[in-house]
Amino acid sequence: MRLSQFHLHTVKETPAEAEVVSHKLMLKAGMIRKLAAGLYTWSPLGLRVLRKVETAVREEMNAAGAMELLMPTVQPKELWEETGRWQKFGGQLLKIKDRKEAEYCYGPTAEEVITDYARNELSSYKQLPVNFYNVQWKFRDEIRPRFGVMRAREFLMKDAYSFHVDDESLAAEYRNMYDTYGRIFTRLGLKFRAVFADTGAIGGTASHEFHVLADSGEDALAFSSESDYAANVELAEALPPGPRPAAAEAMRRIDTPTQKTCEDVAALMGIPLQRTVKSVALMGVDAEGQPQFVLALVRGDHVVNEIKLAKLAGLGEYRLATEGEIDTHLGSEPGFLGPVNPKQKLRIVADRSVAAMADFVVGANEKGVHLAGVNWGRDLPEPDDVADIRNVVEGDPSPDGKGTLGFARGIEVGHVFALGRRYSEAMQCTVLDSSGKPVMPAMGCYGIGVSRIVAAAIEQNHDANGIIWPEAMAPWRVAVCVINPKNDTNVATAAEALYRELNAAGIDTVLDDRGLRPGAMFADIELIGIPHRVVVSERGLAAGSFEYRHRRASEAESLDRAALLARLGAA
Repeated sequence: MRLSQFHLHTVKETPAEAEVVSHKLMLKAGMIRKLAAGLYTWSPLGLRVLRKVETAVREEMNAAGAMELLMPTVQPKELWEETGRWQKFGGQLLKIKDRKEAEYCYGPTAEEVITDYARNELSSYKQLPVNFYNVQWKFRDEIRPRFGVMRAREFLMKDAYSFHVDDESLAAEYRNMYDTYGRIFTRLGLKFRAVFADTGAIGGTASHEFHVLADSGEDALAFSSESDYAANVELAEALPPGPRPAAAEAMRRIDTPTQKTCEDVAALMGIPLQRTVKSVALMGVDAEGQPQFVLALVRGDHVVNEIKLAKLAGLGEYRLATEGEIDTHLGSEPGFLGPVNPKQKLRIVADRSVAAMADFVVGANEKGVHLAGVNWGRDLPEPDDVADIRNVVEGDPSPDGKGTLGFARGIEVGHVFALGRRYSEAMQCTVLDSSGKPVMPAMGCYGIGVSRIVAAAIEQNHDANGIIWPEAMAPWRVAVCVINPKNDTNVATAAEALYRELNAAGIDTVLDDRGLRPGAMFADIELIGIPHRVVVSERGLAAGSFEYRHRRASEAESLDRAALLARLGAA
């Protein structure tokens, strides 16, 4: 490819609309252009990178035994009603009607479509296991699309779905896909981590997320200092503390006229924040399905984990209690709530750390008052439930018993789920087993955000001058730059010869023959992130050398032809 014949439109200014590095650099490099909120046109340059990612994904999926098909982006309402997700999926589901008033959605995911395909195509256990994958554009109507293609409304995704006659087969394919994802992200030259994760709206029994590590990542990841354990903070387990100490204080009232937070109360009393207990008032349901007032307790220096809390019986659809409900059950106002002597019976859910506390401080259910020296079994009954309902913190013991937890930021680019039979049961997808009886196959789901990988790679690989692509993702591996102000035919011939030789050796090379001044030419090549730059000039030819610089290097080198070809892997 010759840049004189290629549409490359870079800009010097940082676009005002861009918030994160990848969005800024993709706009400056001319990789994308905004069409509407969360919708982008991919330029020829951007598309070259996107296709490099697609190629790696396809080749590794094919090598792993998956088969590619192509599913529609527009999906009928009836399929989504079968699984109950037409309403449950929420506002992210873009619903549309055709001229006959039939309802559809622009697919945000493809569980319904693939299960419908399978129930019409698969009839016998002999056809299983099977793994179908699809690389297709998806649409989710984000409330606030931002960060460019990182959180766009329309995005390119590889989603794969496997079908199995038993759970053992599903577990084997889950591991196969887990390993395949590791090969994909390693091949793309990314620093990543696979972490335990929540199954979320997709559902299932097991789940791992794959995160590209970057300081700008939206997700907090917890990892062990001495093992491979890693998990999304929303799932990382906080281990139980040691046994509860004996009570050493009498319960007493503390005037806190303006102190409503644990931090303020601890400061007033001159005690560590860890001795206070935070009370969160919720509304859930009881065993009979009736509304139930719940008080969730965590230590003052901890944060309630909403995902963990929602997994407790009766709290799957919980919400925060209103001030009226709080007054009815506790006779107080927010800021002074506590589990001691409520007005009405309530359910107390205590975090493991709170259940192990003695002589702690809580609200007194009276405006301007807290209670100190509170102890379980003496001043209030033992909690109804003791569970892990908090976020882990730095220094917590690792759940696998090896080392302590630290934190990193990550950008989710892949997710594998063991779905089980949630969708095959909902959509009556069956095959005949070896005895001729109909069984519902277990399913796995494996997604990769192809377009998001492009942005995530930039977040991880950039400097003040622009993008630094891993070689497998770069639009071209090598840029041959021609400096020829005198239009010397020897310079042009040498550059052309090198350009052709590198491409013939299988090295994806672009020839920058635009005739720009060196400063502007090099700025463009650095901005768009080409890993290797080779300069052909009159002075270099006279010395029998080429100027070579790796994108990450601080200085250029002079290499003769043999050394250059060896450096680029063409010798």
